[in-house]
Amino acid sequence: MSDCLFCKIIAGEIPSSKVYEDDQYFAFNDINPQAPTHFLVVAKKHIDKVSSMNEGDRALIGGLFDVAARICREKSVTDYRLVINNGEGVGQTVFHIHLHVLAGRSMNWPPG
Repeated sequence: MSDCLFCKIIAGEIPSSKVYEDDQYFAFNDINPQAPTHFLVVAKKHIDKVSSMNEGDRALIGGLFDVAARICREKSVTDYRLVINNGEGVGQTVFHIHLHVLAGRSMNWPPG
């Protein structure tokens, strides 16, 4: 999608602090971190939000979690929070499905 911020980051049109990349996923540090460790795992396929997924996207979405776990293992991060927002009303600001990985500080429950 030509006007999508994350598509432009994946394409290298906008610089990022890359953490990981393979043929289906791209991970980078959040530019406005909410924890000492805060990176995003993004599917290279543009899907605007969870509620827009189709049946064929199940494995791709599951891979977001696999990539997050792999990166956390490599960083020796054992306690972390995983967040996916679905819609503007809950804080989604970039409409390209992505997983926030936050760690390195105490986090309250419920969030918000």
